[in-house]
This record gives sequence, structure tokens and C-alpha cells, in this order.
Amino acid sequence: MAKNIRMADIAERLGVSIVTVSKALRGKDGVSEELRAEVIRTAEKLGYVMKGAEPTGFSIGILTSSRYLARGTSFYWSLYERLLTHLTAGKDFGMLEVISTEDEEGTVIPRVLLENRVQGIIVMGKLSPAYLRMIAGLGVPYTLLDTYEVGMQCDTVISAGYMGMCDMTSYLLRRGHRRLKFVGTIGSTSSITDRYFGFCRALTDAGIEVTPDMVISDRGPDGMSNIVLPSDIRSTTTGLVCNCDFTAYTVFTKLSAMGIRVPEDISIVGFDNYILSEMSTVGITTYSIDQDEMASASAAQIRKRILHPERRPERITINGTIIERDSVRRLS
Repeated sequence: MAKNIRMADIAERLGVSIVTVSKALRGKDGVSEELRAEVIRTAEKLGYVMKGAEPTGFSIGILTSSRYLARGTSFYWSLYERLLTHLTAGKDFGMLEVISTEDEEGTVIPRVLLENRVQGIIVMGKLSPAYLRMIAGLGVPYTLLDTYEVGMQCDTVISAGYMGMCDMTSYLLRRGHRRLKFVGTIGSTSSITDRYFGFCRALTDAGIEVTPDMVISDRGPDGMSNIVLPSDIRSTTTGLVCNCDFTAYTVFTKLSAMGIRVPEDISIVGFDNYILSEMSTVGITTYSIDQDEMASASAAQIRKRILHPERRPERITINGTIIERDSVRRLS
């Protein structure tokens, strides 16, 4: 029987968190002596036996905005599925909660926390700073996946957006493209902003001044796609650096509707190596994000945060690689 008893069972019996039970049994600070004694008595009564191996069976809440999930076509849906795989491999359980725009704006506590159903939280994609501060203030172990918030000291896993987009822009520059534009709404997400500054870095290193007219917004205030290409884009631009593959695919369809050929008239690069980069009639050159490694690192982070809440926060950056397809024309 003893081998079937988990820390979660002790926590449920006493109405405390699994973190509290872990601290009490391991002699860590942050637990009163009275509660520590009660935890130990309950553990002995239930037949729990401390082992060298870490406990398993955590329930992890996965929070993401409703604007990111469109089943079958969303980068975040793919990332979520990989995250579930890695949580399950670690004998943990992932529980998705999609946060509506109204709940995000109203900083409404997610149900998985209100109902005390999880021991930790993974926030997948950007949520508002106020919402993240609310989560942090609840005292529940959490980590951020594919986003970060300046000033927040917490675990994060992000892709190499800055250097990755610097590499993609340099890729176009090496092929003779000097009249480039970035397609993405700066400030919409931390990843888009990082990628924009990577674009700027590559142009600055090449001696090209970055001006406001070199940016094309790709979404509205609600986060939904809204791209309007300049009518003179054929004469002013040789290459478009898109912040993600969904934007690159949308740009490709809009250029085609304008009678502009890719790559004969304008070259395009994307970012993520998501399925849409292969769905257009011309394969889009892109930067491949290692989603599996991001998911694996995030699952490991939240487990370590639950078991060792006192450890220093860490920010993990996952590098990627350029995937060459057919959307870039060499000018020189």
C-alpha cells in the first residue's frame, strides 16, 4: 500500500498544497513546526515512505489565451500537444484552461486555481502584465512558455527570437536584398518584439538605417490577423521578413491576389517552421523552432519549481535552424 501513497494524497487529506507537504517532509523552511508534525503524522498514518526519487503525479494547469487556439491551424495547439506528451512522460497530468479576453482584462482567477485542482501552472503565450501579476501573487508555482515579462522574476522558456530573426534577415541580405520590410505588430507579444529587434540588428550591422515605413502591422488590437500591404510594395520592397509562418502564409496569399509573384517579384521568409510554411504553392523559407525541446524544458521547469520553490528562476532559450525552401530569390 505504501508505494501507492503520494505527497498529493497527504496534501489532499490536510487541505494544504503539495509544496507545503514537500517542505515539511524534507525539513525545509516555510512550514510551522506544528504543521510539520501534522504532515509527518499523516504521512505515517497513510503509509507514505520517503524515497530518494522525486515524487510523481503532479496536476499542471496550462493557461493560454483564446486568441491563440484554433485547432488544427495553431502553433500553440501544436505546442500544447507536445507539452502534454512530456508531462505524461513524467507521470504528470496537464489540464488546459483557455482564458477569454474578458477574463484576461478582468484578471479573473482561472478555475483550475479556484477549485484547487493543480499544483503548478504553465502560461503558454502572452497574457497581459496585470493577469500575470495576479497569477504570481497567488503563490502557486508557475512558469512562462514562449513569452516573458520584463521585471518578473520567474522561470521562462522562449525560442531564440532575437538571434533567429537576425539570422533570417541576414540570410536575405546575403542574397542581395537591401529593401526589406518587417511584417509584425511591434509590442503585440514579447516574441514579435524580440524578432523585430533581431531584424533591426541585422540591418544595422549591414549599414542600413531602419525607418518606420519598414514595418507592416500584421494584427489589430484584438490580436487577430489584419494585414494591409502598401499598394506600392512591388516597387519599394524586394523582401518581406515575417514574424511567423501564419503571417508569411497570409502575406503570400495577399501578394498573389495583387498579381505579385513569390519569389520572382518579392521574396518572403517566415518564422516557426509551422505547417503553414509548406501549404502555399511556394514553400516558404523559415526559421525552425524546436517545439519539442521547448515543451520538454517547460515541463521540467514546472516540476523543479514545485519540488524546489526556493531555487533561483531560470530563463531557457531554445535555438533553431534555417529551413530553406523556395520563397527567396537570389539577387546577387
